[in-house]
Amino acid sequence: MKYLIAGLGNPGRKYDNTRHNIGFKILDAFAEASNIVFKDKREGYIARYDYEGISFIFLKPTTYMNLSGVAVRYWLKKENIPVENLLVINDDLALPFGSIRIRGKGGCAGHNGLRNIEENLGTKDYARLRFGTGSDFQYGDQVDFVLSHWSKEEKNIISEKIDTCIQIIKSFGISGLSQTMNKFNKRE
Repeated sequence: MKYLIAGLGNPGRKYDNTRHNIGFKILDAFAEASNIVFKDKREGYIARYDYEGISFIFLKPTTYMNLSGVAVRYWLKKENIPVENLLVINDDLALPFGSIRIRGKGGCAGHNGLRNIEENLGTKDYARLRFGTGSDFQYGDQVDFVLSHWSKEEKNIISEKIDTCIQIIKSFGISGLSQTMNKFNKRE
């Protein structure tokens, strides 16, 4: 069994540690903990992780957030992975800071990365791991907020939450979406 785990974000140092790059940050933490390395490949940085007979392909798109679907579609096809084995990790303004939710489908809720994935795949039926950034910004300042850096206090909380995200990714491959949702969504 193979799974594509796509962490959304923007390439480049200026986007490191921004709210919008939480998908990259989670996959980087997973790679570091597992001693795997990302390689610069077509449409993204790719790392492979084998765990209990399951192959995880980690993708950090280099297409920038608004064209994430191009990279996701390419790697699903290249690796011959069905959409039901796709998990997209993204920031979510609608969730309180630090909240984590895994869902099997849904709308894009204004998230341009998710919108582009839906357009490229022709479906909204794919799993997503949503990481809450909160919405502590003035009306009209949404873009500045998601592209801003985490505060020192937020960084301390994030590391604990990232560990939970790593567990969710493993569970998604081993136990499936339904059991993973039952186990982890209840914690919050």
